[in-house]
Amino acid sequence: MLEEIRDLGFEYAELSHGIRLSLVPGILDAVDTGVVKISTLHNFCPLPMGVNHAAPNIFRFTSTDRRERERAYRQTIQTMELAERVKARLIVLHMGSIEMRDYTDKLVEMVGKGQGNTSRYERLCYEVEERRQERREVHEAHAYEILSFLEREAVKRGLMLGIENRESLEEIPFETDFGFLFMQFNSGAVRYWHDCGHGQIKENIGFIRHAEHVMGLAEHLAGFHIHDVVFPGRDHVPPGKGMIDYTSLAPAVRPEHIKVLELHPAVEPEEVRESFAHMKSLWGEE
Repeated sequence: MLEEIRDLGFEYAELSHGIRLSLVPGILDAVDTGVVKISTLHNFCPLPMGVNHAAPNIFRFTSTDRRERERAYRQTIQTMELAERVKARLIVLHMGSIEMRDYTDKLVEMVGKGQGNTSRYERLCYEVEERRQERREVHEAHAYEILSFLEREAVKRGLMLGIENRESLEEIPFETDFGFLFMQFNSGAVRYWHDCGHGQIKENIGFIRHAEHVMGLAEHLAGFHIHDVVFPGRDHVPPGKGMIDYTSLAPAVRPEHIKVLELHPAVEPEEVRESFAHMKSLWGEE
């Protein structure tokens, strides 16, 4: 796997949330022999024992079940330990979710059918905001408590924690809350991780203006998951094959940012090479 990534022209790879424990020895061998370097890990990595499929939300920081929160903390510490071992710089985190109905898919479907300006659509958006505000307090308190413990661990280990923007409306932080989060967690270890596809989907359903959102968080930005979106919500498409205006995001991009292509498994190797070249032409060689 890592040899194929290297042969596609990449010096670094991200270890994602689908890495089974049985793959770790081979990964360590590849890293130790210089096949590839590791830039980032996506929590939880490796997968918890007995889990054999990608499961980034299997344990939620926001859960009202104390045992689930403890598992989330312990599994994140394991991710940190692997990150140290492979000399990665950052761990991408999902913070969890509010216990409420999933509205996102329905809103994406309605926008795709041209129903984004209807009274029903507006009513659903109002309902989303109402439910989120009603139920956020206890879930956010749990998540922020765990993040405070993880921040201290990250500082000790010399790691960054990248809090990822999410496409689902019930997941936290909400669109307007990132600024407050970074006021509270200001050690420099807790950073913003921008997923371009998620940002575009949120714009498509009317909850952010994509470029403005990124620029507003530029001082906290550590890196990007890069993939494109076919309207209204099919993501993990090769950049340049969808609707994202990457030029509008470019003013926020810095050479020190980590940039990870996050593409669907069905994308062909040549499309990966084309995506890599396309992004370098828009954002520069770094």
